[in-house]
Amino acid sequence: MSKIILNNNFIRNTCKAALKEDFYPSGDITSNLLNNNIKKKVKLITNQNCIIGGLKFVSQTFKLIDKKIKINFKKKEGANIKKGDVVAIIEGNIKNILSGERVALNYISHISGIATKTNQFVKKVKKTKISCTRKTIPNLRTIQKYGVKLGGGFNNRFNLSDEYMIKDNHIGAETNLRETIKKAIKNKKGRKITVEVDTIKQFKKIKGLKFDKVLFDNMSPKDIRLGVKLAKNIYETEASGGVNLKNIKKIAKTGVNKISIGSLTHSVLAIDLKL
Repeated sequence: MSKIILNNNFIRNTCKAALKEDFYPSGDITSNLLNNNIKKKVKLITNQNCIIGGLKFVSQTFKLIDKKIKINFKKKEGANIKKGDVVAIIEGNIKNILSGERVALNYISHISGIATKTNQFVKKVKKTKISCTRKTIPNLRTIQKYGVKLGGGFNNRFNLSDEYMIKDNHIGAETNLRETIKKAIKNKKGRKITVEVDTIKQFKKIKGLKFDKVLFDNMSPKDIRLGVKLAKNIYETEASGGVNLKNIKKIAKTGVNKISIGSLTHSVLAIDLKL
């Protein structure tokens, strides 16, 4: 998997683009109605229990607007916090604080939401890894996958070049699954090969070929358990499709190595935070 880079330069450029989107073309015309010399101290508070994430996006957003704004964080990145907790105290020109408020809150709410939801799944299982997918919002993949890691989850491939993932649509296009896998093996060049199967019968037809991981898609726990036994000491195993907090334990008990969940990123609820 490609390394996720979330350094200060990345964060700065991301926040800069977000502020440009929010300010174009005339800036914050409403906050500009306020006097320029009003200084205020405000609290960033959570309205929910959560894992907090994205604090550097908050500090960078306000820094880009006004370097004189002071931020005193009361919680650390990745901390478990409770409803009503003060995350940070922000002090400075209130006009500039209000101008950066929404961009800062959008980042921290979204990242915290992903981390919190991921952690809910992680707590339900013991040895099984919880992973996200490529079902991310375009141009936000790095940030979203960071949120998953913050919540204790793992990242599958970052993009289409990272590894081979032979799925049902590839199988439908080529029809000969074994030949498609053989092509991947021939062109492997150090990359991992994952093959998605929908049935045990389909898995049995390809068992023995030298790929790395078998992905059981939308299969019952009973069939996943059988697939895990067939794959033992040969392939890494993964399950996906229709996974939720109610059935995650049952799926994990099959002995599968990893469970991938698209909803960690594609439909996560933001955490309710306010200034």
